[in-house]
Amino acid sequence: MVTPSIFISDKEKDNLSLRELMEILYHEHPEDTVIELTRKWCLQSNSDDILKKGMEFLYMNGFYKDLQVLIEKNSQCPTSTNRMWAAVYQNILDRRLKKYTPHESLQRIKHIETKDPELKCLVEFFKVTTYYELNQFSRLGNFIAIQPELFAVVEDKLLLSYFKIRLNQILLTYHLTRNELIMARKYAFRVLNQTQNPRTMASMHIKLGLSYTFDTYFQGMYHLSEAVKIAKQHKLDKVVKLVKERNIPFLSAHFNQVENISSPDPSEQAHIEIAKGNNQRAIELLDDLPLDSPFQLYYLGKAKQDKNLLLQSYNFFIEKRSDYFFSRLPLSLLKQL
Repeated sequence: MVTPSIFISDKEKDNLSLRELMEILYHEHPEDTVIELTRKWCLQSNSDDILKKGMEFLYMNGFYKDLQVLIEKNSQCPTSTNRMWAAVYQNILDRRLKKYTPHESLQRIKHIETKDPELKCLVEFFKVTTYYELNQFSRLGNFIAIQPELFAVVEDKLLLSYFKIRLNQILLTYHLTRNELIMARKYAFRVLNQTQNPRTMASMHIKLGLSYTFDTYFQGMYHLSEAVKIAKQHKLDKVVKLVKERNIPFLSAHFNQVENISSPDPSEQAHIEIAKGNNQRAIELLDDLPLDSPFQLYYLGKAKQDKNLLLQSYNFFIEKRSDYFFSRLPLSLLKQL
């Protein structure tokens, strides 16, 4: 078994913070090795502090199976704080695995009350991420307002660095929905420079790609291609499927670049047909759908050249999602009709 450092004993390692341990490792090893050695030590350590904070390390580096193991170890810990941290991370992991609906997830996390400043941050991150899943983007602004106060009392520098990555992801979404693209892209690139988590990196490239919806097809496709490349390298099959079946067809149809482009998704099939000039076929595809998305309303309004449907789509984006970026889709077409 490889141990984190040949220069200190296991007992001495347990007396170090996770940040101190990683700093020692960085003097001895390249970054990839440091991540792997730290991953192993989080699972082996007997330190209550490393057991707790190791969960954030595992989560932020995409080691979700290891995270479940460490959650169980913390949940059996005699220290009540560790058990509470375990409960929060179990909720975080369950949300990622979609074991509960977003509404159920919010109800579960609301039962956790703590004065621990680091755990408070984690609970608030959980809430705002869940609101994002519910397309309640206006809640992002509420979190950004209280964030400085939350961060000011976090003393652990390693956790704070991870919290800043999480914050930058939120700021990317916040500025993108507010149609503030320079700021959004700045935060996306900041996250790419701060993380080695392939899932996070792919997500940043997806959002960067979509941020070029109203600018340039080639720049957008570059980032979507980067997302696919990263996802394939790390066997993130669901991410590959999402980009190939929805994101790439969306951007291609939007820019009328649909040669050799197809999708099994009926909405995107319709979008592709519109780009080809087959509006009636698009209408037939969309008529079989419940039209519970502003994108579907936009596609149908575009196919039918129907101002009322486009206005419904615009209002859906603004009133239900606070999304001023994608609201430009129906708005720009309304101005042309």
